[in-house]
Amino acid sequence: MITNTTIGPLAGTAPDPERGHLLRLAGAWAIACAFCLTVAAYGYDYYSLAALERPHSPKHHLLRPSGAIGINLGIFGVALFLLIYLYYFRKRWGWLGSFGTTKHWLDFHIVLGISAPIIIAFHAAFKFRGIAGMAFWIMVAVALSGVVGRYIYAQIPRRLNSAEFTWQELQDEQVQLAHLLSGQKMFTAQELTAAFHIPSVDQVSHKSATGALCWMLVLDLARPFRVAALRRRALSFGGSLAAIGGILSSQNQELERIVHIARRQAAMSKRMVFLSRSQQVFQLWHIVHRPFSYAFVVLAILHIATAMLFGYL
Repeated sequence: MITNTTIGPLAGTAPDPERGHLLRLAGAWAIACAFCLTVAAYGYDYYSLAALERPHSPKHHLLRPSGAIGINLGIFGVALFLLIYLYYFRKRWGWLGSFGTTKHWLDFHIVLGISAPIIIAFHAAFKFRGIAGMAFWIMVAVALSGVVGRYIYAQIPRRLNSAEFTWQELQDEQVQLAHLLSGQKMFTAQELTAAFHIPSVDQVSHKSATGALCWMLVLDLARPFRVAALRRRALSFGGSLAAIGGILSSQNQELERIVHIARRQAAMSKRMVFLSRSQQVFQLWHIVHRPFSYAFVVLAILHIATAMLFGYL
């Protein structure tokens, strides 16, 4: 049972333990984006040329796959992809497991998984043929499935091992949030229910695993607009305009406290309703994601060995 009943913007001033991780994660994304944009800006006039025109470009000897920059981009991309496997090895190497949490590792796992295919694309000069092309598209599939996996992972409570006990924990927290909302006078219960409608367990049980996942995603995409509608009901025209139609937080602290609790309750209800489906989809995801990543490694090794054997480097 959760004992802390102070929730929202007015809750204490204790430092957020996730703040350091979020700053490091933002820094990693910034570095990855800056690097990719720099390469794209430098090589745009080369990458945009037709294949027959590229040999006449002054940058061809640098940016072609075997060029001075191209080959190093390939090495760097493969190195990033190999670093991705540290996420798997931390479960087997005790000294790695002592650094950070699974969630933190997964966040950086996603950064590497998104960055590596982009850098490999630059290495290939956007020409995907043969073994290298197969390896690239498999890597893209791994990256996209990784993003899906991260989303599903976030829907499953990780604090307890027992699914039944986790369900009880979620129910307890939901009851507490509902109690906090019952004391506010800004919105009626019907307004909050309409704004954060969550399907029933029975409705979700009649959906396929894929259908339930899509439904859950639609609810998450719709939530910011529902929150914006709540803000607009309580704000004046000027306040709504300052909050960009309710999309951004307002200066009304009581409103933001209620919005925070309502949004958290909706997220909690969604987790409860979709818990069994989320676990099912996550198990299926593991079956697909790992074989693809192993297949990429095999094809990458074949590509590198072939390139070295026939003197392409």
